[in-house]
Amino acid sequence: MNFNLPFIPERPERPRSSGLTMVMDKGLSLRQAEDLCEVASEYTDFVKLGFGTGLLTPNVKDKIKCYQEAGIKPYFGGTLFEAFIARNQFDDYRRFIENSGVETAEISDGVLPIDHDKKCQYIRELSKDFQIFSEVGTKLKGKEISNAEWVSWMKTELEAGAWKVIAEARESGNMGIYNEDGSANSTLIMDIKKEINTAEILWEAPLKSQQVWFIKLLGPNVNLGNISNTEVIPLETLRRGLRGDTLLSFLP
Repeated sequence: MNFNLPFIPERPERPRSSGLTMVMDKGLSLRQAEDLCEVASEYTDFVKLGFGTGLLTPNVKDKIKCYQEAGIKPYFGGTLFEAFIARNQFDDYRRFIENSGVETAEISDGVLPIDHDKKCQYIRELSKDFQIFSEVGTKLKGKEISNAEWVSWMKTELEAGAWKVIAEARESGNMGIYNEDGSANSTLIMDIKKEINTAEILWEAPLKSQQVWFIKLLGPNVNLGNISNTEVIPLETLRRGLRGDTLLSFLP
């Protein structure tokens, strides 16, 4: 910080296992990635190369190296995993991420129906060599998942070897753990909170209102994801009580 104000919440230093910020890279150029690292690397833990952008972005290996040199862990979005699995090319997916130089992988079934036991098998297999995020929830409007299923699937995926489970919201923030208007599905979230250590969950929260809601519920070191590359420092001000929404939250 540029001045040592009292009553600022403490934040663990990287590499950290709580208070994570995962940023969504939806096709940034190498120069934009460098800019992100210059201003916000200290506050960024992971960068997700969203959906299938990792196959289309030029110089993707250079960008991965850029993030890694700044102490950020890049990885490919779960939709890319699903694209390989839909074509029965799991071994090709493993080779692709190995050759890309990433150390983290995301496993999801948000669009492609995957038997849950099979999904856990993929987690067990990839967790031998990679740090695993497994995403729970659906990207398909109208597909219902009961609260009990959310909890059960999160538990079994953590047991299978996932480092963290991601609570699905999409980059739009109106699915999964949120209602169509972007408000939190508080009943679902509280049911999850009762059963699972929230330090093991990364909550997707692309909207400021959602970030504020989770910080007020779980504190400044809640794990949050799908953050825009331009919103990393604004999120950090929320975590530290340096923005109007949380200014009074951490004062004595």
